[in-house]
Amino acid sequence: MGSALLLSGCSMDLLDPRGPVGLEERNVIILEFAIMMAIVVPVIALTLYYAWKYRASNTQAEYLPNWSHSNKIEVAVWGVPTLIIIVLSYVSWDTTHRLDPYRPLAQTTAGAKKPLNVEVVALDWKWMFIYPDQGIATINQLVIPTDTEVNFRITSDSVMTSFFIPRLGSMIYAMAGMQTQLHLLSTQDGDYLGEAAHYNGRGFSDMKFRTLSMNDTEFGSWVDKVKASPDTLDNSDYPKYAAPSEAAPVQYFAHVQPGLFDGIVAKYNNGMVIDKSTGKMMHMQSAMSDTQMKE
Repeated sequence: MGSALLLSGCSMDLLDPRGPVGLEERNVIILEFAIMMAIVVPVIALTLYYAWKYRASNTQAEYLPNWSHSNKIEVAVWGVPTLIIIVLSYVSWDTTHRLDPYRPLAQTTAGAKKPLNVEVVALDWKWMFIYPDQGIATINQLVIPTDTEVNFRITSDSVMTSFFIPRLGSMIYAMAGMQTQLHLLSTQDGDYLGEAAHYNGRGFSDMKFRTLSMNDTEFGSWVDKVKASPDTLDNSDYPKYAAPSEAAPVQYFAHVQPGLFDGIVAKYNNGMVIDKSTGKMMHMQSAMSDTQMKE
């Protein structure tokens, strides 16, 4: 049984969540599995029972050659599937709205904490994480404070792929010239797998990263560690780090040019980006001017 699960390609991390989104998604998986078993087990049992009861050698079985209708069978055949569809429809509608990746989390553990903003760029074949409020960036390592909501803005500077941390939940696409959003939270310190869950070329199998969840003090120390790195990231040296590479090592950048993420998005849209406050498209220079005025 264990070997079959491993060969199936499904990650057991989905059943061992470390955040509210992952927990909700695990509960949906278990509920839908239970509904499936409620269909499969009775069908298998009844198939075996009727095959045994109406076998050729059982001369005591009732024989009705002119039978054509049964109200009980009609109720079962139509009523049970209808009930199942109603239940699954409600579950899908409810969880789709509650777990909308663009919707901030309605949680209490981190209610008093300021969310952490992280900008994610999918590259060939690695992940770049920009921390705009801290002015730092990393490659293939995401570090977040525990019990703090993380607001992700996600794009790609290559082909489409998807961003996924199974234990935290909600896989979402990363696409060139577009930005998607995701809100996650870790409720427990740990080291969690992150990956590209959509095939995107030769280096796909090594396009993984580690997500380290730690307390606020440790997170602050980690930020200081990154700021001590000799490497920086701006428009001039970004192409070097964005060039295709496989199994890329973890790398830190002590300083990131402001607006780098928006610039990556804008280069596919004739300089247009999505304004974070209004959600409307505007020219990148205007967006940067507005940001500088607010600051």
